[in-house]
Amino acid sequence: MLYHPIIPLQNPTFTCRRDVTILIPTIDAGEEIKLAIKTWMKSEPYEIIFITIPKIKQSLIELARSVDPNEEIVRVITVPKGNKRKQMVAGVNEVKTALIIFADDDVLWPSTMGEWLIAPFEDPKVGGIGTSQTVLPINKYFTIWEILAAFRISMRNIEITASTKIDGGVCCLSGRTAAYRTQILKDPEFQREFINEFWLGKYHQHSGDDKFLTRWLYFHSWKTYMQTCPQVELASTFKDNYKFLVQLLRWTRNTWRSDFKSIFVEKKIWRQHPYTAFTMVDKFFNPITLLLGPVTIVYFLTSPHHVQVLPLWVIFTSYFVYLLITRFIKYCPHFVRRPIDVLLLPIVILFNFYFACLKIYCLFTLHVTDWGTRAGADTSGGDDHTTGVIKALEDDSKDLESQKPSHKETTRSQKQAPQKIYGRLEPIHPSEQEVAEVETEEATPQFRNKSTHSKRAQKGKLAPPQVGSAMSRNKSVKYKG
Repeated sequence: MLYHPIIPLQNPTFTCRRDVTILIPTIDAGEEIKLAIKTWMKSEPYEIIFITIPKIKQSLIELARSVDPNEEIVRVITVPKGNKRKQMVAGVNEVKTALIIFADDDVLWPSTMGEWLIAPFEDPKVGGIGTSQTVLPINKYFTIWEILAAFRISMRNIEITASTKIDGGVCCLSGRTAAYRTQILKDPEFQREFINEFWLGKYHQHSGDDKFLTRWLYFHSWKTYMQTCPQVELASTFKDNYKFLVQLLRWTRNTWRSDFKSIFVEKKIWRQHPYTAFTMVDKFFNPITLLLGPVTIVYFLTSPHHVQVLPLWVIFTSYFVYLLITRFIKYCPHFVRRPIDVLLLPIVILFNFYFACLKIYCLFTLHVTDWGTRAGADTSGGDDHTTGVIKALEDDSKDLESQKPSHKETTRSQKQAPQKIYGRLEPIHPSEQEVAEVETEEATPQFRNKSTHSKRAQKGKLAPPQVGSAMSRNKSVKYKG
């Protein structure tokens, strides 16, 4: 049986107008945001919250007012310094609805995105949902870099659809647009680990937030689902110049680090989603096997013990034709959308060899955790593990407390309050007991964040709600910290 997306019910448990808040962490305020907001508003969410830095706040407010002049939907808050994970946590602590959708500031949605994206939440064990994607050119025509990105996205759409159908897993719920249950993200343990994730206990991770979120769901026995259909296919821009290679560096390092943790540290994915785990392992060896092809041919042709039966040009031509045919089949969905790109297939094949070398390079530079393409986005939360957690939470608390809602915002919250309250509505302050636990962990001679999650989280502190439980229905539920 083939894959099918989950179709929204006529009388769904969740609706966008009542249950969805869109969070957009950003440190930019370009005109493209205006168009993006228009597409998001077609889904009629309860609220759209931008989380930015102080110097950008006014520009974002002006952009938002041009689309939402009455300030009924869009709101802007700030954190002291640019750090995507801290921005995401600050936004989560402002949410009053049952569901959260994270989105990049440049993604464009179809009008059906909202209702189709949240449809799988009818299953109370589903904690996160992702979408299919397509590339939106920055200018009138695609550049070669954007075409390479389009090939990459086309393959991703195939992979996530296959893994969802085969075992229900996915390597990553892409941060370009993904939906989560608010109760998961309000958990103080999640926020503590999310803000203060380290690689090898000492390299503070700034990017890779979507990989962390996906691993957290699986480690806590939540299910995911990928909606891959035209109704939820977003359009996103990519770098249209050589900086696309810098993006690839960041994505590849995040994949190495996160997949290592999933496969060798946390290990739960082997039992829950064995096919997805296999695809992760396959990616470890993929660059080696790809490079071994031409290396093996050259070796046998130059070996003094090799008896040459066919001319050199026949051997090389046959190998290149083999690559063309196999890659053509692999990228057929992309060629259906853009047939002209078949002429660029040889360039794509050469780029695959380059990418294989890049993956090997990234394996030896996993200590580099910065964004690389976003100036001001790499501010860490602290100097060490303990102060990093506490200082990040305190900074967010002070900043949010200083932001007084306007009269219009107060009126809106009274007039259109959601039927359910999920989680705390104020920033989380670590209790004395939590601080003591962190200090105790720090005093223990072991790596901090050896895995994504602490032992306390492994005890099933936030298990998925059971069918028929209060958390799965439209009743008022308050999070108990």
